[in-house]
Amino acid sequence: MPEAVVDCLVTHHPRLPRDRMGHRLNDAGRWLIAQAVADLHGVRLSPRELARDEHRRWSVPELGLTASVAHCAAYSTVALVSGQTVGVDLQDHRDRPFAMQWLGALLGRPDGEPATMRDFAECEALIKASHIRKETFAGVRLPDWRPGWRPTNVGYLVRSADLGDGLQLALATDAPARVRWWWQPDPAAQPVRTATPTLEPAA
Repeated sequence: MPEAVVDCLVTHHPRLPRDRMGHRLNDAGRWLIAQAVADLHGVRLSPRELARDEHRRWSVPELGLTASVAHCAAYSTVALVSGQTVGVDLQDHRDRPFAMQWLGALLGRPDGEPATMRDFAECEALIKASHIRKETFAGVRLPDWRPGWRPTNVGYLVRSADLGDGLQLALATDAPARVRWWWQPDPAAQPVRTATPTLEPAA
């Protein structure tokens, strides 16, 4: 059986509109997934052709894909895979001391040690890929970080990378898979393959 492949597309949105308070207005997740399917698979679908299951996981029934989406600041990321589940998250390094202390306690960190932004992104990706919710997250443990996929104690794998510019990207899935990284400097540009996840153009 061929190895599954997760396509992970990171897109820069340099011209996002802003609301009256100056906050960026991000495109809807449904639209971002449909656009990623068009860019990476060459199939144009209406966002209404996407589906969600009882755990709020996205899928593209026509192509047999599962999908996940996240956006943060002026960036978005979409993950697509066939035959298994996937979750993706993107976080920036804002100051969140109380949230990090709470998450550190939930993850069983010793002596009040706070979670990191990498932990935060991995937990969010894990929730998106799985049946686990924030309300049922107690008891989940993240393995020590190393490059590539790492098994958790709840039957899913996680991996993460520092993209630079203060952003952390995390993926989660229910089975090992190869990851193809894609970078898009502008939503109108053609995505290009990159050897490592980064906010720089591919060499």
